[in-house]
Amino acid sequence: MGYTPEQKPFYERVCQKKYFFSSSAGANTWCGDALALVAGLLGPLAFSPYDAYPLAVISPALLFAVCRNLSARRAFWRGWLFGVGWFGAGVSWIYVAIHDFGYASVPLALALTATFVAFLGLFPALLTGGVTFWFPQENRAKYLLVWPAAWVMIEWFRGWFLTGFPWLNLGYSQIESPLRGLAPIFGVYGVSLAVAFSAGLIVAAWRWALRARLIALGGLGTLWASALLLSLVPWTMPVGKPLQVSLIQGNIPQAIKWQPEQIRSTLERYWQLTAKHWESDLIVWPESALTVLYHQVADGYLAALAAEARAYNTDLLIGLPVFHQETGKYYNSMLSLGSQQAFYYKRHLVPFGEYIPFEEYLRGLIHFFDLPMSSFSAGPKGQPLLQAAGYPVATSICYEDAFGEEIIAALPEANLLVNATNNAWYGDSLAPHQHLQISRMRALETGRDLARATTNGISAIVDAQGALLATTPQFQMAVLTGSVQPRAGATPYILWGNGAVLGLCLCLFAIGSYYQRSKGS
Repeated sequence: MGYTPEQKPFYERVCQKKYFFSSSAGANTWCGDALALVAGLLGPLAFSPYDAYPLAVISPALLFAVCRNLSARRAFWRGWLFGVGWFGAGVSWIYVAIHDFGYASVPLALALTATFVAFLGLFPALLTGGVTFWFPQENRAKYLLVWPAAWVMIEWFRGWFLTGFPWLNLGYSQIESPLRGLAPIFGVYGVSLAVAFSAGLIVAAWRWALRARLIALGGLGTLWASALLLSLVPWTMPVGKPLQVSLIQGNIPQAIKWQPEQIRSTLERYWQLTAKHWESDLIVWPESALTVLYHQVADGYLAALAAEARAYNTDLLIGLPVFHQETGKYYNSMLSLGSQQAFYYKRHLVPFGEYIPFEEYLRGLIHFFDLPMSSFSAGPKGQPLLQAAGYPVATSICYEDAFGEEIIAALPEANLLVNATNNAWYGDSLAPHQHLQISRMRALETGRDLARATTNGISAIVDAQGALLATTPQFQMAVLTGSVQPRAGATPYILWGNGAVLGLCLCLFAIGSYYQRSKGS
């Protein structure tokens, strides 16, 4: 579709200036590539701890713009550059885990991190290359239907492929924006769709004539205003009285917590911190709070702790590893003590952190792949819900809460969410802040309060609207005490899961395809 010189995209006009390049053709190529990379680098600033959520719209809008009128190969390249910027900046904490706590050398840690980032960059590359190949003509349907739908489908695929890595999905960046109102209906992927659609509207407003521009801007305002109104809907209802919960943050450094000489100190620290808060209805310890196997402390330490809990009418949820002698398997687990004794075994394990893919080839090859906690087995599906303070709880361990479709498997039966996490692996990086943002989205999607206990921060109490009620500082021993409200009922997302938004994306894709072939530009 043609345009006047005044309507020519900004990046093309800028790149053709003589002070950039002497050749306009070369300028368009190299400047477009640079803008794709810059657009990717901007994206992570939309997420915590920066929370500049408008950048989540601007970043993909720039990507859509620089992929105009390109060959599929060139668009693939620009998508990959975008992905390298997006993930290179956003998941740089992978290096911290590999080098600082996996004890890999600097060159090896850099190489592994770079390989991971380069691999993740293939997902936006598939997006841009695929859309450009199948939809070569530039028209409104491409920007308002195809780009947003394809973006979400690629996000979903990334969250599923090879056990999934749904980190930095667009929707998570909107936990403080008006678009958050869509999360209880369509989940985080529905929010991603709204963000990508907003980006398409901006490109349409920028690219086409005045009338289409006004319509696009009007659609943008309508979308955001509607989502804001939806955020006022109470999707779930309170059940019973609020519970007092205490979250124990032991702050034992990751570098020493698994050392045998540290075990006694760890046991004493968690007991002492707990003993000061027996008035709470529920006390939660983080993931792997205890670095001994359950059977090693069951008859002594844990039996005494359970007796204390029953005496004070308090329930505890404790993170520790469990060994099943009959099967020879280890599990990353949460143990409920007090009114009942039961286990939850982590189902969704972290590759290389909790188990080694292709173990027969990799274990022992690199020291990082031979960590003591990298031999866990996945827990079974359909485990009974843990009971805490008289209510069924949807329990997740660390990374599991990045998968909304798995959390809702415990709902609407569960009245409360509990997440136990070990963020010590990532030091003073972006990861703990990004992970807390993900946890908040789970509370918002499900309409449930969340109690989140971490080893060294950020522990938090989150309400059913995804709002932070209280948090702990990082890298300090702390106990966070506050109230959580058990809730009942089902949000639309609990009932529909991701199927609704994925079905919508397929419909949008089909309509865009029909428009492309019937009307062209």
